[in-house]
Amino acid sequence: MYPERLKYTEEHEWLLVKEGRGIVGITDYAQNSLGDVVFVDLPEVGKKLKANESLGVVESVKAVSDIYAPCAGIVKRVNENLFAAPELLNDDPYGEGWLVEIEIGELAEALLTASEYEKFVAEEE
Repeated sequence: MYPERLKYTEEHEWLLVKEGRGIVGITDYAQNSLGDVVFVDLPEVGKKLKANESLGVVESVKAVSDIYAPCAGIVKRVNENLFAAPELLNDDPYGEGWLVEIEIGELAEALLTASEYEKFVAEEE
């Protein structure tokens, strides 16, 4: 259910580390809990982020939720497709629904493996 190649946070973000960069998104559990996503606010390219700091906001029909950075670094790309089609977060959270790409400075300390995250989610429910 949760891709093994990713790292996860307890705030329900995922991180794919590849060649010094990280792609960030929200998990299937997060998008399912939020319901239909209607708006996404993402940082500007070039913004410096600290690990665990809010990098943006996802608004759904149920709630407004902060998205937290699973690593420190500089935003290199944002998924501009989400501005016109925020529902991509619901439809494909691990693919077309990615949020930002960050040049990684430092990883957050408490990143979870897929099995650890699955266990964490089960305990939350």
